[in-house]
Amino acid sequence: MSAVLAVPAAVTAAFALLPLVYLTVRSLEHGFGYAWDIVADGRTAHLLVRSLSLALVVVAASVLIGVSLAWLTERTALPAPRLWAVLATLPLAVPSYVMAFSWLSAFPSLAGFRGAALVLSLACSPYVYLPVAAALRGIDPAQEEAARSLGHGALGVFLRITLPQLRHAVGGGALLVALYVVADFGAVSLMRYDTFTRAIHTSYRASFDRTPAAVLSCVLVLLTALLVLAERRARGRARLAGTGRGSPRPAERLPLGRLRGPAVGWCALVAGAAVAFPLGSLGYWIAQGTSATWDPAELADTAWATARLAAAGAALTILLALPVGVVAARHRTRTAHLLEQASFAGHALPGITVALAMVFLSVRYAYALYQQWPLLVMAYAMLFLPLAVTAVRTAVLQAPPELEYMARSLGRGPLGTLRAVTVPLAAPGIATGAALTFVVIMKELPATLLLRPTGMDTLATRLWTHTGVAAYAAAAPYALALILIAAVPSYLLGRHR
Repeated sequence: MSAVLAVPAAVTAAFALLPLVYLTVRSLEHGFGYAWDIVADGRTAHLLVRSLSLALVVVAASVLIGVSLAWLTERTALPAPRLWAVLATLPLAVPSYVMAFSWLSAFPSLAGFRGAALVLSLACSPYVYLPVAAALRGIDPAQEEAARSLGHGALGVFLRITLPQLRHAVGGGALLVALYVVADFGAVSLMRYDTFTRAIHTSYRASFDRTPAAVLSCVLVLLTALLVLAERRARGRARLAGTGRGSPRPAERLPLGRLRGPAVGWCALVAGAAVAFPLGSLGYWIAQGTSATWDPAELADTAWATARLAAAGAALTILLALPVGVVAARHRTRTAHLLEQASFAGHALPGITVALAMVFLSVRYAYALYQQWPLLVMAYAMLFLPLAVTAVRTAVLQAPPELEYMARSLGRGPLGTLRAVTVPLAAPGIATGAALTFVVIMKELPATLLLRPTGMDTLATRLWTHTGVAAYAAAAPYALALILIAAVPSYLLGRHR
């Protein structure tokens, strides 16, 4: 492994592991016995049951929605499949807390488990839809056609041939949904449903002793690690292969017949609940808010501040992810694997946990950064580094390594080859990763709440402040602005599929 890339990749890995170091030190600050008393407390077990119950229901609902929409848009003669594909992707642009705000403001009785499960299922379904739709486009249609020629119906072909080949895509999407749910703070807080993240935030705010919050965060990290391990064991070592070299032609679309109406109705129901209803709810509150005091100039300033922070966070995240992604794509050594896994520590860390770590580290060792925007940008990079590393690694894998070998044979050094060959070839994929990172940073709430500089607000924090006092009309413009900005890359994801 070239030292030119190994050193910055190691720096990135160490950077990503800082919150875990903080959690370990903070949790044991009063001794192991004190920490164990918190873990063994009945309330911790209660939070574990509530968090897992919510995750289980949301995963099941998201898999049902995502797989059904993917199959309808990719394998059937559904009218306007591109339109439904875009609408299936657009919930990515609606933060879970905005989804919760829109449903709760219309139906206050939804507060609790039902409301949290509903809004999280709608918000998370694209995490299953996107990988399953991509997998369906990559499956060799000859296998399905052969099964139909042997007398199997559409359902039999799906269950016997198609579904087993979707196992990895469904498992990966389900894992993302489970991780999202256990780390979610905004939706469960608005719905007043206690999970680990809400309990951690309450503990942090209610006491000067941060040890209970750190111990609960450790339990949450362990829970997410177990979820990742369970997904890997469920996935097994099975490898799926196509017949021969595959087929470049698209799969034959199945006629829906009598199911055409119900299929369109199902797609419309999901799109209406996940996209149209939140937008309609926001429109209603904006129309009702003539007496509310919201300033268009203030809204514009807040949107600009949000965009600046998100752009800075995306730039830093991609910069840190670049050496790790290249090393992971071009080297199959144990060291490369460890560096990549270390950079994925953010998968197990909700925003509130990273924020607690950054507060501790800045107060103890870098007080000049405390409540300054660079600290918030670094927290964003820690949280969303896995997303950027995945994008960079995928983009580099698609770039022919032979061109790099030619550049090296012509006298280019490792850094020169990276700058002149690897990065330009992988630029489109890296740009896509940067755009996605920009969107998720813009929607991040708990880390922004705890780390933003005094006097600085983002669209997410403004929305949260107004919603916390039931000022729905004042909150609606900030929620709508957040959705409209985030909708652009989400639309492109669905349009250019």
